[in-house]
Amino acid sequence: MATETILLIEDERNIAELVKYNLDREGFHVICVSSGRAGLEAAQKNPLTLILLDLMLPELGGLEICKILKENPKTRAIPVIMLTAKSTEADKVLGLELGADDYITKPFSPRELLARIKAVLRRINTSPEREILEAGSIELDLGKHELRVKEKPVEITAKEFALLEAMMASKGRVLTRETLLGKVWGYENSTRLETRTVDMHITQLRKKLKNEAPRIVTLKGVGYRFDGD
Repeated sequence: MATETILLIEDERNIAELVKYNLDREGFHVICVSSGRAGLEAAQKNPLTLILLDLMLPELGGLEICKILKENPKTRAIPVIMLTAKSTEADKVLGLELGADDYITKPFSPRELLARIKAVLRRINTSPEREILEAGSIELDLGKHELRVKEKPVEITAKEFALLEAMMASKGRVLTRETLLGKVWGYENSTRLETRTVDMHITQLRKKLKNEAPRIVTLKGVGYRFDGD
């Protein structure tokens, strides 16, 4: 893990020092910044493995930073874990909807944070280096991390990409929301919030697939199925 770099955007010094200390012990290289604008600059300048992003930041809030990162082709694929003192469902849902890969609510233990980081990195590192999943006019290029519909690139978040990959790879099998949470988010035990998150990501995917959207079939009370050719 010595070559893996994590950007920590956190303005509370005691939390930043604690997180950096524990990540250093695990062999990560940690870049620490304390403001939103400095975080965006660091994300642009450094090759990053993952970003830990506090939501309550000076100058620029974490949700806005997440939105900017996920809209920029250079930083879109970098996984983001939100660190938040906010525990309301709306804040978490909004962050996930913007493309964050996970969230952890303060106060948290270093052990829990490390587990979440490793779970996100496992999901990324187990993807095949070069493979294209196809259905109709849909091409999901796993190597380039690109979605194309009718040969035209479609902007997609990292989480939407992983969700579509899981469904297309299932070859017509029905996947429950809990199964998708395990495959895409790494959650073993789901909550109402997290299952709703799956539904929201499915809604966004359907919008981006346009005429191909009917391939994602909802089985009420069960989950989803992707219909290939």
